Amino acid sequence: MYAPWRSPVVRFQGRLLRILMIGDIVGKPGRRAVKTLLPGLRSELGLDFVIANGENLAGGFGITLDTAEEILSSGVDVITSGNHVWDQKTIVEHLDSDLPLLRPLNYPPATPGRGYLVMGDVMVVNLLGRVFVGTTDCPFRAVDALIKEQNPIPPIIVVDLHAEATSEKIAMGWFLDGRASVVAGTHTHVATADTRILPKGTGYVSDLGMVGPTNSVIGVETQDVIERFLTQTPRRLRVATAGPVRFNSVLFDIDPSSGKATDIVRVDREID
Repeated sequence: MYAPWRSPVVRFQGRLLRILMIGDIVGKPGRRAVKTLLPGLRSELGLDFVIANGENLAGGFGITLDTAEEILSSGVDVITSGNHVWDQKTIVEHLDSDLPLLRPLNYPPATPGRGYLVMGDVMVVNLLGRVFVGTTDCPFRAVDALIKEQNPIPPIIVVDLHAEATSEKIAMGWFLDGRASVVAGTHTHVATADTRILPKGTGYVSDLGMVGPTNSVIGVETQDVIERFLTQTPRRLRVATAGPVRFNSVLFDIDPSSGKATDIVRVDREID
């Protein structure tokens, strides 16, 4: 059973909140990079809260309890996920525990787990896009209903939209502008350069990127992917192991009195 690594009550008064959101962590190389870099970043950047997408933690496909606890012990506060959250069946029994692991909110109501988590002043929401990803309930209606039912509404709302289409992510940013503090995209493993604060104060980026092997195809051995494209036949995809590892993340400064983002900047690193 997960034992909290820090207090589950997060409250901030009279100062900005610094939130780091980390892109999709891919397999053992990604977990090693988080373990190596995040403790130093928490100190260097004065981080208050860290959110990481972990749906590729276990060999590139899914999450296990051991891999989740490994990155929580490295300084991550909440783990979000996406369409691969079900790939490792052993994690399902832990989705309703006190493990701070989210599955997308817009799965049907009877689905195990939860799609959001409130920790004091901060609510983290996990959504799954529908374009090119799969068939789920509408993420727009799901998050709209969630926010409307909150009483009181947490002052800081952070959304991870796990989606393929940039248009869907941008639309969500505008849909939640002024209602969410942050809307950040995940899933493509490719960091985007469109960090901005929308007119009503929502910090936005289309994709955080990934924490995984640099010399790869979105974290996977290049030859495995090339062979799939050349032959159009199924092939096992292995997490790349050689070469440096890229760490992609985005830092958001949030004013807790208004819930608005005041600054947003990419934080990208690489280790050997």
